[in-house]
Amino acid sequence: MSVDVASCTPLVRKALTAEQAADLSRVLKAVADPARLRLLSLVAAHEGGEACVCDLTEPLGLSQPTVSHHLKVLVDAGLLTRDKRGVWAWFRLVPGALDALAAALSTAGSRDAAPSSG
Repeated sequence: MSVDVASCTPLVRKALTAEQAADLSRVLKAVADPARLRLLSLVAAHEGGEACVCDLTEPLGLSQPTVSHHLKVLVDAGLLTRDKRGVWAWFRLVPGALDALAAALSTAGSRDAAPSSG
């Protein structure tokens, strides 16, 4: 069966590369969990934009090991940084990470974005 090329619609913007899609998928998987979304919100809401894992367990109603697991997923996805201070780990949002995620989602949903030349 042949495809009538004349009936195909042209690309109007640059599509994600396989690598970009894999990276975005990893981040989306990380934020697809309600507990992890709450953790991002809680860290951002703390004074100075950083929070100790010890401050995050009670608001979530989860054990410290479970909260630590969720935080590790967010660190691995590039959304949080981790700083060990004594026996506790402190977490901070990666500057621009949420803005980059929002931009990627906005671009993915935009039909009138021009193809980039990069």
